[in-house]
Amino acid sequence: MDIKLSASMMCADFACLRDEIKNLEEAGIDIFHIDIMDGSFVDNFGMGYQDMAYIKKNTAKQVEAHLMVRKPYNYLDILFNLGIDIIYIHPEVDPDPATTIEKIHQHGALAGIAINPGTSVSTIEELLNTVDRVLVLGVNPGHAGRKYQDYVDKKIEKLLLLKRERNFDIYMDGAVTLERIEKWSACGVQGFILGTATLFKGDRDFKKTIMMLKEFVAV
Repeated sequence: MDIKLSASMMCADFACLRDEIKNLEEAGIDIFHIDIMDGSFVDNFGMGYQDMAYIKKNTAKQVEAHLMVRKPYNYLDILFNLGIDIIYIHPEVDPDPATTIEKIHQHGALAGIAINPGTSVSTIEELLNTVDRVLVLGVNPGHAGRKYQDYVDKKIEKLLLLKRERNFDIYMDGAVTLERIEKWSACGVQGFILGTATLFKGDRDFKKTIMMLKEFVAV
């Protein structure tokens, strides 16, 4: 199966960000993933406007924004001005997520919803008719390196069944290991956000890691 791999840039080395972007692009990364946090919805602050602008300016690859914020519609115009390609929102903190999703589409970007480990599929089922992607968080959001919540597996299974009826792709984020990529890509998950569990660890040989992941899944 042809999968998409996205680099979680909150894990990058910001002392040499330009080199990180170049090396990831040359290694074959498909997407650059930017986490935006407001310190309220999650207990952390994420990447800022300058970070997003710099990454977008220095790559020809798609750039996606994961809005871990309250009232995500307040951030949309900033993302539109930067030309962000894919925007994920958390519907549980948006009073009118359907309108926010519609606005994202009107500006030519792909719209996605992100769901926390504790968010039930039943609460977002109707929105699945309107989005391009669903980002399933396997860890409680806000910090890199957190433990995978095993009960999320059941949620992915439910989404894979619903995917047969509706036109959306499933992506995974949080503690994405080689074993999880192997398992879930075989079941129909199309994309994976890579952080400290795979890409940004060890010798940080991005080319070797990405090549290994894609070849392993292709077998």
